[in-house]
Amino acid sequence: MPGYDYRGRDGRGQAVTGQVQAADQQSAATQLQRQGILVLGLNARPASRDREAMPLWHSRRIRLAEKIIFTRQLLALTRAGVPIIRALNGLAESSPNVEIKRIVADISRTLTSGGDLTSAFRQHPKVFSPIYINMLHIGETTGRMPEAFKALVGHLEMEQETSKRLQSALRYPMLVLMSMVSAISIVTLYVIPNFIPVFENMGSELPLATRVLIASSEFATNYSSMIALSVISLVVAAWQYQQTPDGGVYWDALKLRLPIFGSLFRRMALARFARSLAMMMSAGVPILRCLAIVSDSVGNRHVGRAIRLMQTGVERGDQLTRTAASSGLFTPLVLQMMAVGEETGSIDQLMNDVADFYEEEIDYELKQLADAVEPLMLVLMGILVLILALGVFLPIWELGAAARGAAAG
Repeated sequence: MPGYDYRGRDGRGQAVTGQVQAADQQSAATQLQRQGILVLGLNARPASRDREAMPLWHSRRIRLAEKIIFTRQLLALTRAGVPIIRALNGLAESSPNVEIKRIVADISRTLTSGGDLTSAFRQHPKVFSPIYINMLHIGETTGRMPEAFKALVGHLEMEQETSKRLQSALRYPMLVLMSMVSAISIVTLYVIPNFIPVFENMGSELPLATRVLIASSEFATNYSSMIALSVISLVVAAWQYQQTPDGGVYWDALKLRLPIFGSLFRRMALARFARSLAMMMSAGVPILRCLAIVSDSVGNRHVGRAIRLMQTGVERGDQLTRTAASSGLFTPLVLQMMAVGEETGSIDQLMNDVADFYEEEIDYELKQLADAVEPLMLVLMGILVLILALGVFLPIWELGAAARGAAAG
């Protein structure tokens, strides 16, 4: 966070100087005014390493499990009545993660300089999501920090469980596909070229499958650098495109249309939406604010755009159930549960039930996924073996049959 050197006068009119940490010059001035200092000069300090800062190669990404532990520790300390600055200083000293040490020390400095907790956490958007920041804001303004941290622990654990489910669903198919690609590459680049002289000396017309394999092998061998460069360029271009707003929405919409996996991705996004919306509404956040926050936290930009359209509909005065129906994302049963929640004024409880419903469907679909994917993988492996058998071994069998016929003659 940027630092500023200031000079001014305190409440007794005496000259004071010092340093303050803030996001910008206006925030620094506001912090000093809260401390009763009349600011006469405020200059940005030259960028320099803080003593807590570490070289770039020593820092590492904060994993979700570490974030859960960090939030659990804050929950325990605030529940025990430990002041937040003291709690943060203790966590900064005890954490084994260098990046957590740096971030927590930065938050502690902001609080010591007179900033509020929400603003201190908001300076690290890559670590703390909008839901995390808003729950902290609710806890800070209501004086119920333990309840806010408890809700965040539940939210992060739900995110961790969803991530584990997704990894479990993709692990087997990705492993099989990578094995097939590796096998095809080895056969094309190394095995087939060794058979080409044998085939050329046979003196007879080769089968179509063999000619296709030979042509593919020669093309891959002669233009391997061009193929590798084209693949890398295509991957980079696709990655850059999906980083754009329109490209990201298109890519996430495409994931929802994938065979077998599309419905799984959809249910995971909707379960995350329902659970997050229930948590925010139970904390007293207005529905429009809830929809705006949750739309950026569902993990799918296509679903997030649909949620923002729901927010627009609610702003116009439509019911939440009607806007949800127009999005086309929810099943009739879920829409009926939403309608009951709106009528009874317990939409947060009903959204928790919706999340439970989707999570049960996710569990069932994951159990069925192996039964659906395994036959498909076996078919693909069978096709690969068949191509190799027809292309490589069929000419050899024909050569052997011709040799036996000549010997018999």
